[in-house]
Amino acid sequence: MANVMVPQKELELKFEVEPTTLRRLNRIPMIKALNKRPQHATEASVYFDNDKHALHKKGLMLRVRRIGKRHVQTIKTASNSAPIDRDEWETEIAGAQPELELISGTPLERLLTKKIRRGLRPVFETRVRRTNYSLTDKERAIELTVDRGKLDTGDGSVPICELELELKRGSKDRLFEVARRLIQALPAQISLKSKAERGYELLAGRKSSPVKANPVDLPAGCNARNGFKVIGFDCLKQAIDNVTALTKGDPEGVHQMRVGLRRLRAAMSLFGDLLDDDQTTIKAELKWLAGELTPAREFEVFTERVIAPRKQRHGRFGHDVSSFCKEVARKRRAASARASDAVASARFRALVFEVAVWLEGGRWANPVDDLVRSRGEVSIEVFAAEQLRRRFRKVRKRGKQLAQLDANKRHKLRIQVKKLRYASEFFSGLFQDKKALRRQKKFMPALKRLQDGLGDLNDIVVDERLIASAAAPKRAFAAGLMTGREEARESEALSNAIDGYTKLVKAKLFWR
Repeated sequence: MANVMVPQKELELKFEVEPTTLRRLNRIPMIKALNKRPQHATEASVYFDNDKHALHKKGLMLRVRRIGKRHVQTIKTASNSAPIDRDEWETEIAGAQPELELISGTPLERLLTKKIRRGLRPVFETRVRRTNYSLTDKERAIELTVDRGKLDTGDGSVPICELELELKRGSKDRLFEVARRLIQALPAQISLKSKAERGYELLAGRKSSPVKANPVDLPAGCNARNGFKVIGFDCLKQAIDNVTALTKGDPEGVHQMRVGLRRLRAAMSLFGDLLDDDQTTIKAELKWLAGELTPAREFEVFTERVIAPRKQRHGRFGHDVSSFCKEVARKRRAASARASDAVASARFRALVFEVAVWLEGGRWANPVDDLVRSRGEVSIEVFAAEQLRRRFRKVRKRGKQLAQLDANKRHKLRIQVKKLRYASEFFSGLFQDKKALRRQKKFMPALKRLQDGLGDLNDIVVDERLIASAAAPKRAFAAGLMTGREEARESEALSNAIDGYTKLVKAKLFWR
């Protein structure tokens, strides 16, 4: 038995599938052509942490897996910043309990204080029937694994049905090529979420809840190129993780997926000078998806901010107002169905897969152009400060005449404010000394108030368009009532935006 856990690099793509589609797996040509039969095994994996989930909070996972009579202890980095390419340390041990004397040289060694050691206990387990296919030739060794089973916390459980492709030998491109053929043959959805992460979500009662953006954990001292990869995967993961909530009809799932997409597009803009490859197709497809989701969000906001308050104040409506509201409700249902259909489509599955492939192995990651390469090698702290300066100057300049701007110019300002807001959120963790934190407490709320005010002004423009789309001669009175209320909101929204801008330009910059 080994005395020290051996570090390995795990390059793995994970896909979620419906159990009913697995029967089609053996009809795929590359599977039919295999000479070796697949291998089957039953595996039980127990995940360990303390009551405060100290390991999970530090991006680490400790697991003991039983395979027949063998027990294998595994430590993995579980960070969202590298959901495809992870470090792992694995060794065979004597029994079902972790052998903590074998963690020398791993990140877990630095984390495990005596207190945390004493508090380690099983927090959840997975039991799966695993089927392994070996896709090996002269140029590659790839293992395809099918896992079916369940994840159990003791208080609740969720089913597991996953495909995993792990590169054992060969280039990333070979792995991506096999994966592409797989998702063209099966309705398989790439997942950037590990079994461990699903377990912690179940413990927290967040099994299918909408997923908001988390602070991005940028490694101190990393270069700008690696920083983009971390941010890009964080944004993509937010979009993918909201699929379940969206398809269950949760309006917040639509909103948070749109936020993930907007953050990703903003990141591509912020790091544009580093991305030395053609992103035309990806940008076009991201725009398509945003267009499919936008009507659902617009009708949800309209219902919440215009229809619902009027119902509260006036109770029952007259016939024409009631007819208008029914038409809005019909359009809202149609928009929600359109969003669900888009996310359930092969086009969506191909899009999120190709974005993941591009983030992991696109040409931008190893640029040929010397100037682009040198830009990417700048430290993330220097890059962040420069981007924040540039974005802040644009907002400050465009916002000077905010009260006089027409709707089109306000919209352009709103876009610049969004980019500054996302950049501030991406990079704020890099500036954590006392002075920077003190300045962030004034800068970030002012920026949010400006964005919210501009957002309300944009919503008013959208609401007026939606009112017109639902109006008809017999609903003209109702449309007039709704339009009048929107015009009354405009003054308050503009006042809030101006107040936010005034506070923002007075706030001290936290990245200096």
